[in-house]
Amino acid sequence: MLAKALPRQCSGGGDDALRRRRAAPGGWLRLGSVGLAGGATRGGAGVKLVAARPRPRPTRVVTATDSRDRTEAAPSPAPAPADDGKNAFDGSASAVASGMNKIVTSTVGKSTNILWHECPIGQTERQKLLNQKGCVVWITGLSGSGKSTLASALSCELHSRGHLTYVLDGDNVRHGLNRDLSFEADGRAENIRRVEVAKLFADAGLICITSLISPYRSDRSACRCLLSNSSFIEVFLNVPLEVCEARDPKGLYKLARAGKINGFTGIDDPYEPPSDCEIVIQGKVEDCPSPASMVDQVVSYLEANGFLKN
Repeated sequence: MLAKALPRQCSGGGDDALRRRRAAPGGWLRLGSVGLAGGATRGGAGVKLVAARPRPRPTRVVTATDSRDRTEAAPSPAPAPADDGKNAFDGSASAVASGMNKIVTSTVGKSTNILWHECPIGQTERQKLLNQKGCVVWITGLSGSGKSTLASALSCELHSRGHLTYVLDGDNVRHGLNRDLSFEADGRAENIRRVEVAKLFADAGLICITSLISPYRSDRSACRCLLSNSSFIEVFLNVPLEVCEARDPKGLYKLARAGKINGFTGIDDPYEPPSDCEIVIQGKVEDCPSPASMVDQVVSYLEANGFLKN
């Protein structure tokens, strides 16, 4: 703040005072934070106001023991236990809400230190939104038995009724997800294991329709065990080999008979028919059901067991 100019005295005493002040070292008259600069002024009687350099304020360190400014020292966090690969710490909402900061992780297969995170929106909420129950319709049978035909026709029928479906066709998944697998026994088993993705579709509330040869009973049983509440619906297209070979839509039976394809199901690799499937669609040499009749049989089962809520 600038100081007001001193009132000019009537007598000449003011000029003498200024002359004495100008003689002072540095020529400064300090009034608080404002100095009066000495030197000649217009008319010989005025003063010039100049802002003085601010004085540095001393820094005062306040500690927790200062009696004048005492502050509460935060408690030191407890030392973290040694990481043994079984525990993990994070700031997740669930841990904070429960008052715990210790989360137990799991080891599944070759995956270590993993944690399943629950979402408040689960299968029940998704099924209410879709007005249907999620499930897996697993269609199995020989090559040429009509699995892909039934899967497509069933998906179209359910879609027309307002139900959400997704088809996992055996050849389609081998174009992408399973393109690195062979048709030997190990490759076939892994092919079925990876179709565990069907479980995710069912959990999302969708009706997932799979159409795979899936020749081994143990592999199909393993997939059944992944789902609960009878949500795995196995559909066996029990069509005789001679009918499938006569159809031979992709010419594979002909190649297998010529020895150009090894390990072909029904020719030189076994097919193990289901022993406890939910639906059996019987085909005969002289009489095979139409796609529409096969669809009706599956839809009737879905309706009777509460999977279609409309």
